[in-house]
Amino acid sequence: MVWTAPEIDRVLQPLSEPTADERALTEAWLDLQRETLLWKCGGLTEEQLRLRCVEPSNLCLLGLVRHMAEVERDWFRTRFAGETPGYLYCTDENMSAEFDLDGADAERDLATYRREIELCRRATSGRALDEVYLDPRRGVEMSLRWVYQAMLVEYARHNGHADLLRERIDGATGH
Repeated sequence: MVWTAPEIDRVLQPLSEPTADERALTEAWLDLQRETLLWKCGGLTEEQLRLRCVEPSNLCLLGLVRHMAEVERDWFRTRFAGETPGYLYCTDENMSAEFDLDGADAERDLATYRREIELCRRATSGRALDEVYLDPRRGVEMSLRWVYQAMLVEYARHNGHADLLRERIDGATGH
């Protein structure tokens, strides 16, 4: 039997609670973006998730999932929380290795993405949006609020890519 990415039902929570406080709305919008990426992968085989169908770009849905797992880890756990989990896919020599799919396994990589989201939620749980940290790469203080906003921008951009990739793969559209 051929493995396919699980279908998911997205929860449109930000639309159902438009008067929630800033933290609740920020987390709800980020969760919706996370779910949207998984939704775009739902029902596709590993072969389809690996398709690079917008030449000359090397983007594919599996690469985007791996990239966002790496980005989640970097911003929330490594930078903000000061953890040292290391890279998931990247190396110091190849900071785009998440798009190199030679050793990729779609089922494992989607599970890694989901697990990374949970670890990032734990790293930020109970932490104030105004809490600042010294960003080790930029050498400036940044707030958790800034990280959430940067993640929303990153997901919005890549979910746009995912829309185009999915449509090229099987014609599925939607937002």
